[in-house]
Amino acid sequence: MIRAGLIFTGFLIIALLVAVSFALAGEAGQASVEWLGWRINMTGAAALCAVLTLTFVAVSVWRLLLWIIETPARNARARAEVRRKQGAEALAKGFLAAAAGDGSEARRLAQRAAELDQDNPALVRVLAAQAAEAAGDATAARAAYNAMLGFPEMRLAGHKGLMQLALTQGDQHAAIGQAEAAYGLTHTARWAWRALLEHRLELGDWAAALDLVQTALARKIVSPISADRARAALLAASAAAAEEAPKRRGEALDFASQSAKLAPGFAPGVMIAVRLLIADHKSSRAGGMIEHAWKVAPHPALWLAWRDLRNTETPPERARRIEALVALNPNHRESRFLTVEQALLLREPAAARAAARPLIDERPSARVCGLMARVAYAEGAADEARVWMTRGAAAPQEPAWTDLDPQGRAFAYSATDWARLVAAYAETGELIHPRFERRERTLTELPALPPSYEDAAPFADDGSALAYPEGDFGPYDAPTDFGADFGAGEPTPPSKPPPPRRPRRPRLASPPRPAK
Repeated sequence: MIRAGLIFTGFLIIALLVAVSFALAGEAGQASVEWLGWRINMTGAAALCAVLTLTFVAVSVWRLLLWIIETPARNARARAEVRRKQGAEALAKGFLAAAAGDGSEARRLAQRAAELDQDNPALVRVLAAQAAEAAGDATAARAAYNAMLGFPEMRLAGHKGLMQLALTQGDQHAAIGQAEAAYGLTHTARWAWRALLEHRLELGDWAAALDLVQTALARKIVSPISADRARAALLAASAAAAEEAPKRRGEALDFASQSAKLAPGFAPGVMIAVRLLIADHKSSRAGGMIEHAWKVAPHPALWLAWRDLRNTETPPERARRIEALVALNPNHRESRFLTVEQALLLREPAAARAAARPLIDERPSARVCGLMARVAYAEGAADEARVWMTRGAAAPQEPAWTDLDPQGRAFAYSATDWARLVAAYAETGELIHPRFERRERTLTELPALPPSYEDAAPFADDGSALAYPEGDFGPYDAPTDFGADFGAGEPTPPSKPPPPRRPRRPRLASPPRPAK
């Protein structure tokens, strides 16, 4: 109405300006009106102004009447807008209360939102369900989520809510049923796919899990990289299960080979394939697989398998093989271990100590301490070797080394361990170490050195003496049972002639150190 008044006021001003222009120009003109016996004579300018004035008055009166008539509807719209704003505010505060765990406040706000906001019934139902969950009313929450299933746009949210409610109550079967229903409704329900995958992994159903990964890749729920990692880990788990059955070894080799091809850096899959290939007398193919894996991600189990490919070679020949393996990934930490092994094989203890220096600079693990004990013994420093042995007994283990059990088997995992390994590797691409987490015994990391001592020289006035090893061992005269350390059992001549024996004195014998 105000806008219309402004428009007509503008027209009136323009008409007045025209009339004034006519009057000033001396062209006033004449206008005559006869109505019901009345006759009115006026100038043209006056007639124009009268017509415009009457028109403005008539329009103004008409707009005033319309405004009065529309007042109830206008007030109703204003009240509806106020209710809409109050309902939206109640929804927002209700979701915040539910997120904060204030169930009673969330339920009160949900009821208020239901009364005020008629434009967002879906949000009101979601808030009612979440408020009931926050209040601990499982019956009301289940009823609210079931009500959502009747609306196509809310069905997916209803299934997810029912699944989470079932998981909270420990009803795994009902939760999986809701996840399957949701996964059938849409191709993008990642949460439903994840729930189904975790359930398959928990059951150890690797074939079904592989199918789920394939469908997720087709639906673009997961990236190709994550899908390849998941498939590699699942194939390795399938190979580990099939390896236990003699009649399925061919199937196990097929699974493991596919795993190694998909993810050469996934050591468990590579190691299973290598074991099966060696059992089939295909050492050349196994060696090539180890070399390819070493380029990507070296692992101690790969080195031990590489070492055991040949058992009849001389130390120089094995040293050359080690050099070739180190050259594939020279800057990796595992390659430094092999460089030390190579120097020990060539009877170059000084070079071995120099190569081991970067390993000592970090916090020495039990494995590093065992290696340094061998280096010190190779130099003829038996006391230093025993110091390293003592440090190694209290040093922390290396996570990768714990993948070897006390019998030297690599990745001898249970189905539960494989399930965790698959989930972690698919998600992050990193290898977890279940045995390390459980602090289980592993393949010994310390060499077996002579435990007996004899007195050598007095160091106090009371005749006490320093303790030295019983007998006189050269750097390679000590027993060579170094567990997984390479070179075990190989005859090695002494590097220097033994000194003359001293007269035997009472010895302090220490018992063998118990295995870890």
